[in-house]
Amino acid sequence: MPVDHYENFPVASILLPRHLRRPVEVIYRFARSADDIADEGEAGDAERLQALATYDAELERIEAGITPETPLFQDLAPILVAHDLPLQPFHDLLSAFAQDVTVKRYADYPALLDYCRRSANPVGRIMLHLFEAATPENLARSDAICTALQLINFWQDVAVDWEKQRVYLPQEDLLRFGLDEKAIAAGQVDEAWCALMDFQVQRARQLMLDGAPLALDLPGRFGWEIRLTVEGGLRILEKIGQVGGDVFRRRPRLGGGDWLLLACRAALFRHGCR
Repeated sequence: MPVDHYENFPVASILLPRHLRRPVEVIYRFARSADDIADEGEAGDAERLQALATYDAELERIEAGITPETPLFQDLAPILVAHDLPLQPFHDLLSAFAQDVTVKRYADYPALLDYCRRSANPVGRIMLHLFEAATPENLARSDAICTALQLINFWQDVAVDWEKQRVYLPQEDLLRFGLDEKAIAAGQVDEAWCALMDFQVQRARQLMLDGAPLALDLPGRFGWEIRLTVEGGLRILEKIGQVGGDVFRRRPRLGGGDWLLLACRAALFRHGCR
């Protein structure tokens, strides 16, 4: 299954047990299509919000035991029932996508973390429920990994998001480093910008390391999936550092040569990730 948007997130890969590939594909289709409603095309804000509200209504039908009206949710309903999946993560994702329609700036880091709690963390929580491993400790570590991945995606996509009129760098952090949005518009890479990006890289890295033990606590293929995910995120952070924070002209991304490195690192994975 191709992953065109979230390349840092393994989706329905060969490492997943065969019986979970179909559920993951359908759940991904739900999340991807909802995200596209918020991000893609020429629809106005009101139309986007109405379409997302329709998704929410379909979830409510499932919760009430009523057959959904659309094929996507007709595919999703039996998966939710068969795996006893909580609906709150799905509602949280829709809440985050709706926020993307109306919120383009974040005042501070806690506000950004709240967004990540709803935009990224539900993915890991759903996966843990699919694997029947949703203990409080596992959920907390998964949240750290997923939030870190979301932040990493923001930092590599500063220029991409600017074109969408979005700035995920907290406004208080720009001010702290003596910068404003003119620096983003100009693709300014000076000492202040490099310091800001290094600060964000280290913050995301620490979150990733906080969650990394999850990969060793879960068995088999799921553990390997998480190892590769963690190592992929850390590799993007390395690449941001290698280009000196210049994500405007040299957007870091994983290429063919990185996958052998990631496989080796996953095989040598420890709690401290090297």
